[in-house]
Amino acid sequence: MNILCIGDVCGDAGCDFLRQVLPGLKKLKGIDLVIANGENSAPSNGITPQSAEHLLASGVDVITGGNHSFRRKEIYPLLEQSDRILRPANYPASVPGSGFTIVDCGYAQVAVINLLGVVFMESLACPFETADRLIQRAKSEGANIIMVDFHAEATSEKRAFGFYLDSRVSAVFGTHTHVQTADEQILPKGTGYITDLGMTGPIQSVLGVNPETIITKFKDKMPVRFDFAKGDCMLSGCIFTIDRNTGLTVEVERINIT
Repeated sequence: MNILCIGDVCGDAGCDFLRQVLPGLKKLKGIDLVIANGENSAPSNGITPQSAEHLLASGVDVITGGNHSFRRKEIYPLLEQSDRILRPANYPASVPGSGFTIVDCGYAQVAVINLLGVVFMESLACPFETADRLIQRAKSEGANIIMVDFHAEATSEKRAFGFYLDSRVSAVFGTHTHVQTADEQILPKGTGYITDLGMTGPIQSVLGVNPETIITKFKDKMPVRFDFAKGDCMLSGCIFTIDRNTGLTVEVERINIT
């Protein structure tokens, strides 16, 4: 089974480029399921019902989130209603939405888990302990393929998390830093891994945002509006080929399309 995981989609440009290239990529690579991080898919950050629906209509099966999942209040009702739009599971249970879903692919039940790191991030429930609980839930509900989006800042936390889950999930892929890492691999016990998928959006940018805006922020230390850059785009991600019998990864292919 081929599962495509796509890095943080940034603004209208990222959404439009994804719609442009995803159908052909799915056909070329025989993709069975698409997971994309959409927490930056709305203009100027966050996710809205419009940007979420755009991603789903473009061929994304599950949208994951991160620390910007709750930035736009208009998404709250959809987080409650849809099992295809996730937010990190280690937020308090009182907030809208869920960080866990199971996709019925007919020949396989695929669980998708979304978690947020805590190093240099929000002070949330331990992602390691939350993962333990959700993995047990996934297996009890019949999913033998488990994909984990770990939205985290520190590469050390991501690496440790991958080894912690090795053999217990199908793949762990990092998001949030928007810079694709070159460490795609199969961990010793069979879990696919990459520290960060990268991003989908403007190439000539600082994590998707207009460079001059970020330079001003660093120089003046004053609040600025993060307007996304324009121009040519890229789609970054990773394809994990999963053995449906073992639920483990047999091949990993890093993707970067311009």
